[in-house]
Amino acid sequence: MIHPNFVIVGVILQIIGGWSYFVGTLRGTVKPNRVTWLLWTIAPLVAFAAELAQGVGIESLTTFVVGFVPLVIFIASFVNKKSVWHLTRFDLVCGTLSFLGLTLWYVTKVGNIAILFAMIADALAAAPTLVKSYHFPETEDYRIYFFGVVNAAIGILAISQWNFEHFGFPLYLLVLNLLLVLLIRFKIGKRLQKRNA
Repeated sequence: MIHPNFVIVGVILQIIGGWSYFVGTLRGTVKPNRVTWLLWTIAPLVAFAAELAQGVGIESLTTFVVGFVPLVIFIASFVNKKSVWHLTRFDLVCGTLSFLGLTLWYVTKVGNIAILFAMIADALAAAPTLVKSYHFPETEDYRIYFFGVVNAAIGILAISQWNFEHFGFPLYLLVLNLLLVLLIRFKIGKRLQKRNA
């Protein structure tokens, strides 16, 4: 275990990674899926509030920044019309299911259930970007997800109490961000498509 204040380093790194994606969005070189980025704002901020309610301390900043950075990117997606990824029925279904997960959290009002539903909602929100990263990795920037891996890893290493409210969301973030890095940086989807063609 490292000192919990190292979480601040992870937060700073997440912001640095978000900066490159933010700039790419403004320039139109990165095309964020608005459904994903809106829900990536809501779900982590809900989980952050639930973590605070459950008594999670400074470690909860890992979850907070993972909601705040997408909020900035979502707003930036309205600046450059060329930076928008076209929405499909799949995106809207995932968004609806994600919103349903957040609604279930609101109904239950139980901290750990809120964190679980926030993770499910976030994963459903991530699905359109995962599919897009598989088929069109050039429309993404892996750096934000790489720094997300680092941020989540630091958050996990700083955990002082090993229970679901402390490690659930950071562990989920580590896995999701690592998968996105692999899909985008190494163009796994493109390679598999060529192999199967």
